[in-house]
Amino acid sequence: MASSVLRIAMNGITGRMGYRQHLLRSILPIREAGGVELADGSRVQVEPILVGRNETKIREIAERHGIEQWSTDVESVLDEVDIYFDAQVTSRRAAALTAAMKAGKHIYTEKPTAETLDEAVELARLARDSGITAGVVHDKLYLPGLVKLRRLVDEGFFGRILSLRGEFGYWVFEGDVQPAQRPSWNYRSEDGGGMTVDMFCHWNYVLEGILGSVKTVTAKTATHIPTRWDEQGKPYTATADDASYGIFDVETPQGDAVVAQINSSWAVRVYRDELVEFQVDGTHGSAVAGLTKCVAQQRAHTPMPVWNPDLPVTESFRDQWLDVPANAVLDNGFKLQWEEFLRDVVAGREHRFGLLSAARGVQLAELGLRSSEQGRRLDIPEITL
Repeated sequence: MASSVLRIAMNGITGRMGYRQHLLRSILPIREAGGVELADGSRVQVEPILVGRNETKIREIAERHGIEQWSTDVESVLDEVDIYFDAQVTSRRAAALTAAMKAGKHIYTEKPTAETLDEAVELARLARDSGITAGVVHDKLYLPGLVKLRRLVDEGFFGRILSLRGEFGYWVFEGDVQPAQRPSWNYRSEDGGGMTVDMFCHWNYVLEGILGSVKTVTAKTATHIPTRWDEQGKPYTATADDASYGIFDVETPQGDAVVAQINSSWAVRVYRDELVEFQVDGTHGSAVAGLTKCVAQQRAHTPMPVWNPDLPVTESFRDQWLDVPANAVLDNGFKLQWEEFLRDVVAGREHRFGLLSAARGVQLAELGLRSSEQGRRLDIPEITL
């Protein structure tokens, strides 16, 4: 691209994720730094145009951060921008992404990209045929903890990888006595809510990015809290699952079989170091990674615990692990992927995390829900465009 400024329509930035991570911690710092540095040392600047349905909120955010342009009509700004970004609720996303790609715009989007696999595949097909650069937020792979974990994999630290265990979640208040930390639509399936729909899209790319291809899924979903209270303080029936327990068969690039198990719940109280943790165990070592921290234990340094229920435990198991150093400055994960995506747009190349990857996430969520409903393990077919 010849332009030294990329104009970005940012739709859905009144929401917590869209505002805090994408606008406040990504695009605005990039703009304040003079843009993204390219391989030749030059820079391309970014200029956000805020889009949303609530005029009052959009105007207030624009004034607070010195953003000149904003609109409640996304169609009116598409002609003015190079990139369309979407952080809306899932039910509005597929139509908005379709319109942007048909207008010839590069797209960058949150996930799930669509409510159904058919829609998600059609989006991937449209991106391919349109020749635009499409990127999907895969933020967890850019977290310092998972960056360190991936480095251990690349260095062969684990030997043959045997298993992965993940724990994610926290207690989301019902909204009656204390306000809920998440919007009420998250707990209504008719509005696109649900733990499986939300998080299996993440777990698919995490498993792909750390281990390999996901081949099967066995899931059990639950709605542990059947009644919640909305933003107006009114009770409503939770029609979506607020917890999902999954087991996945994963195949590494070397052909090894790995068993992955990930528990996800908004009805669990945290007794771990971080809100999400992944433990990878292998023949030569193990590691536990969270958002920022990663600790490891090599085979030669593994102690020999002895089961004895008659005596209290005297050793501190956590102290037997060593911190994995970053050995680099690891910036905000959302910002890092934005920068990578913007460089791909300028270079006219495909982003490594595109709409086909997102479609596999939607597929895993659909099959997870079906697995829970049918009470059986399901194979995951390969998606072809």
